[in-house]
Amino acid sequence: MPLLEIKNLKKTYLSPDGERTLIVDIPIFLIERGEQFAIFGYSGSGKTTFLNLISGITTPDSGSIMLNGEELTLLSESDKDSRRATNIGYIYQTYNLLKQYTALENVMIATLFCNRFDRDRAIKLLEQVDLGDKADYKPDQLSFAQQHRVCVARALVNNPALVLADEPTGNLDIPTAASAAGLLQNLCERNNSALILVSHDMKILGRFEKRYKFDSLNNAVTPV
Repeated sequence: MPLLEIKNLKKTYLSPDGERTLIVDIPIFLIERGEQFAIFGYSGSGKTTFLNLISGITTPDSGSIMLNGEELTLLSESDKDSRRATNIGYIYQTYNLLKQYTALENVMIATLFCNRFDRDRAIKLLEQVDLGDKADYKPDQLSFAQQHRVCVARALVNNPALVLADEPTGNLDIPTAASAAGLLQNLCERNNSALILVSHDMKILGRFEKRYKFDSLNNAVTPV
């Protein structure tokens, strides 16, 4: 059984003129445990919406999203939140770190949503991303690259089956972005977490054997 199985997934948005615009139309998408996919496409092609549909942040118009054998689209909002906390690690483009908390606290906050409070694992992950000596630093005391690594640790702290990364290296220069993507891939592999990463950076995309292109004009998702 695939870790993630998506069938006939559709999502539309209401445009200002009252017309429905189809933004996501995916007949089938499968990912096995530990697999790594990259997704690319023009802005507005539905990449972020796709990740939000998988995570349960956004509700589809129709279709099926099976994660770990469970149909996510049938869950209540509170159950979606619970499954997201336990099964999915999400790395946002804007990082979404809480400025008033330290790096360690930002990682540990993720454990509170699924009752897996584990300070030792949070510390270990910070060490694995080379921030063991900056656990007490707050986000504004860290570089963008270091903030990204905090987000990687936060995404993995609950041992998620699936990690979603939405343009996670967009704020980094090219050499740092490549290094950051490699770190994320290696940690996901070590954790046996599947990874779906969205990027515009061809050097990042080149690190992935499996790539999908989102085409908003034809509402198509095609392997490349």
